[in-house]
Amino acid sequence: MPASPDRAPGHLTDGWRVYAHATCGTCQKAQRWLQATGDAVDLRAIAQDPPSIEVLAQVLRLSGLPVRKLFNTSGRVYREGGWSEKLLTLSEDDALAALAADGMLIKRPIGLRLRGGEVVAAAVGFAEPAWAAARGAGA
Repeated sequence: MPASPDRAPGHLTDGWRVYAHATCGTCQKAQRWLQATGDAVDLRAIAQDPPSIEVLAQVLRLSGLPVRKLFNTSGRVYREGGWSEKLLTLSEDDALAALAADGMLIKRPIGLRLRGGEVVAAAVGFAEPAWAAARGAGA
């Protein structure tokens, strides 16, 4: 499996890379769950440090979700930007570029499960069963 697209020396190799928003209740719930697991977490501010196009493509591949499921459909940026209409004709590449350009468009949190520096699973939003399954991936 290829290395994580944004892997750099000194970054977490085992645990989770989580893209979240500090005031998001769902993100806070995920963080509490992760804290209870004892897993190491590399927490990133999704608005200031959104995942790259490459990372988002990896999330799609690992999660099996369609690209529209990566959009935060209840967010102000999505509603005000008319994204429900845009997504009807937007290519996957253009959708990923839009998400990478504005982290507030992205459904959160996004959790990337890391083992040996490799991303082995991804979870979008927080549903404990999905994150638990991702936690066990690659073991």
